[in-house]
Amino acid sequence: MNMYRFINFNDEKIDSLLLMELADLTKTLAKDEEYKTEFRVHSYINKVEKQIYVSHFWNHRPEMDMKAGMKSDVFLRAYGNIYFTDDQEVNKYGNWCETRKIPRFAKQLFALAEDVRIEEQCKKSRPGMGQEFRVRRNIYNNYFETQLKVNRERSNFLDAIFSLVYLIMNSDTPFFSLPELHENVDSIMPLMKNKVELFFDASSTAEVAEICRSIVEILENNTNRDMINDYFHLYIPPIEKQDMLFNDLLRKDPLVNDDKSDEENSGKEEIYEEELKTWHRETEKPGDSFLQFDLNQGTKTDMLTNDAREGEAGDQALAIIQGATKKTTNKDFSSLEAIEKKDSVLSSSKAPYGIENKHAEAIFITKLPPQSEHISNYHLLKNNVQLYQKRLKKSIDLTLEHKKILPRSDLQFGKLNRKLIRFFTEEQPRIFHKRMDESKDIDAAFSLLIDCSASMEDKMAETKKGIILFHEALKSVKVPHEIIGFWEDANEASANKQPNYFKRVIDFTTSLMGQSGPEIMQLEPKEDNRDGFAIRIISEGLLKRLEKQKFLIVFSDGEPAAFGYNQNGIMDTHAAVTEARKKGIEVFNILLSQYGVGDEQRKVFQNIYGPYSLVAQTVSELPDLLLPLLKKLLLKSII
Repeated sequence: MNMYRFINFNDEKIDSLLLMELADLTKTLAKDEEYKTEFRVHSYINKVEKQIYVSHFWNHRPEMDMKAGMKSDVFLRAYGNIYFTDDQEVNKYGNWCETRKIPRFAKQLFALAEDVRIEEQCKKSRPGMGQEFRVRRNIYNNYFETQLKVNRERSNFLDAIFSLVYLIMNSDTPFFSLPELHENVDSIMPLMKNKVELFFDASSTAEVAEICRSIVEILENNTNRDMINDYFHLYIPPIEKQDMLFNDLLRKDPLVNDDKSDEENSGKEEIYEEELKTWHRETEKPGDSFLQFDLNQGTKTDMLTNDAREGEAGDQALAIIQGATKKTTNKDFSSLEAIEKKDSVLSSSKAPYGIENKHAEAIFITKLPPQSEHISNYHLLKNNVQLYQKRLKKSIDLTLEHKKILPRSDLQFGKLNRKLIRFFTEEQPRIFHKRMDESKDIDAAFSLLIDCSASMEDKMAETKKGIILFHEALKSVKVPHEIIGFWEDANEASANKQPNYFKRVIDFTTSLMGQSGPEIMQLEPKEDNRDGFAIRIISEGLLKRLEKQKFLIVFSDGEPAAFGYNQNGIMDTHAAVTEARKKGIEVFNILLSQYGVGDEQRKVFQNIYGPYSLVAQTVSELPDLLLPLLKKLLLKSII
């Protein structure tokens, strides 16, 4: 009996298709393509980084409930928080919480109340969201009913009160009976319930904040301990000062010298009027900045600010002008938008291999000759797969009719034969023939990309057999190919640099040589794997080949894992595969595993590679799985 064993060390597996669906939903609701979606413990929005987080709270539930809950998080963040939440009020309330005795309760109370308020706004604007929000409330109601009982038993009274607040706000009946919690808080519960009911009439973030302040002030006088558990997260958005007043433009720091002129203003000073052009050759190209001078040294006078005096060498100028706009014929600055577009293109070019790989660095290791041990092991494995290699070659030869050189004669149609005597001697003469077909070659190139991460430890032996089978089969039909192992060095990886190593054991120039192959045995499992980055790097080189058809085969376990890559690795790899296919490269995945593959892991492969993902338990199964696909792909390559 075959068993598949996989241990999860508190590592949530991500359904990449679901994450992509949530990401598209986020961008649609936010009307901003730059917004990203990720999973976190709690759901919240970071408008500065344009990031929306979906809570892990919905994991491990029935699929319909899980999707509805996650979509409700996106509704609240990408639509509710963006269009109905006042960030200045949130910032003000968050700063106020830091001065209270129970800041954790204060923040979570506000997060809960604001979510309930904007939920109603969302349903009012978009009634189609109602189904997901109904599922959300039912699940949370059951959850907080349980939490209320647990926290009462453990004497976590503030946590119990918070659970009670949720149940009051989402109760289907106005006659909600208050349970007994503790003698110190039972007396204030009716007053607190009245305050909570005010949330139903709150129409703005400021009103929600005011009600939360009143509840917090009541509770902190009757308890000495803050909440223990975290149910929601309140992200405090940074607020930048946007309105600039005239005083904001005035100099605040003192002058280097603080002397005063001895001469008083007589009113008879000469005034020189000069015209200062707003354009000259130093500012021929328009930009976002203007010429500003700082006065660091000067002398105080009693001249009024609306008077003028002769300028001196040490003087600088700063002008503030107010007036009406008017179209000018001297200069057209409509091209200013083009500068911004150019900058955006340049910024995107800073991450040519995907935003998740902007700090990844490709390092190709120098090829080394195989050792005697590698040669002997290779020939041993080659003998084991020789039968399958012959089957594969024969199938390719028959399917593609490779190098058809036999002439065809005695046909019923075609070119007339010179020997026409059969026309008179036979009832059904075959006096036609066709010219000899020209030799046909396979116009294709293959790149075999081998995952050399630590997770391939139990799969590398079988994987090498599959690689040898591929190498010998492609070599026998004279199809150029390369074999490359890849991994990321976990010890050297940091937030600003992630070195990724590529070991090309077989290259295009030597792939068809008779002695090539033992180098494959140099491939060994190393550390991490950044699949999306590796696929883009190898695709870049494969596109430079002149062959008509280009194929990229990825021998991987389908679980990308690298520095800062765990959560978005599957999505980035899927994006890399999609990009390669759009450029004309056929990409598919092969996994050889002696222990089989679980449903969850198989789903990861399908999310990344679609139908072009093959899973074989042993190398003997590979030809039966691979032949139909290779036939279809190589059929395109006949010239």
